[in-house]
Amino acid sequence: MKLASVLTIATTAGALLFAADQAVDKRIQDATDTFREIMDTPDKGIPKALLDKARCVLIIPGMKKAAVLVGGAYGRGFATCRRNEGPWGAPAAIRLVGGSFGLQLGIESTDVIMLVMNESGFKKLLSDKFTIGADASAAAGPVGRYTAAETDALMKAEILTWSRARGVFAGVSLNGTVVESDKSENEKLYGKPLSSKEIIEEKTAIPPAARPLISVLDKYAPAVRKG
Repeated sequence: MKLASVLTIATTAGALLFAADQAVDKRIQDATDTFREIMDTPDKGIPKALLDKARCVLIIPGMKKAAVLVGGAYGRGFATCRRNEGPWGAPAAIRLVGGSFGLQLGIESTDVIMLVMNESGFKKLLSDKFTIGADASAAAGPVGRYTAAETDALMKAEILTWSRARGVFAGVSLNGTVVESDKSENEKLYGKPLSSKEIIEEKTAIPPAARPLISVLDKYAPAVRKG
């Protein structure tokens, strides 16, 4: 293999490792800022009707995409869920691994947002690992405050997906991307290597570092008052 190719691969690997090693508190702040920025532009953000219906929100800030010899992508982020339109619960750390959404030569940082829309999608998230498009049905999400959200594809999808790259936020296909529980990151947050299922189903207390993220989610999709 030529030296230039070796150096390129080494550079790519280094960038992906940097994404993996970022401090968990910084990553939560990045996730908070990403979601706030997207929702602060409602005409180009996630339709509120969909966010209000969502069971869970997954936010992966700064996902790294690389295409050197073989395409690949890697990102770390957080998933938070609610039951019966109630308040948002403690976030579970997740990893995304895949390479099926428009990779380009070189490395590009992309923010990824996903909404889990129904009970079957919720159960997939609670598993240790699942593949979008194979284990869970998915569709590219619509953009805009007034975008019609009742299309057949959106109604049937377990997960809706978006990405933001170079300032452009749009629905995107993530088919083939693997979503898995990130126990090592959860250990940094909660003091033990919890799974997504343990955090979400056992109603784990929200750690201080995650409170700003939950506050932002509560602002844009508050719990429905009963009675």
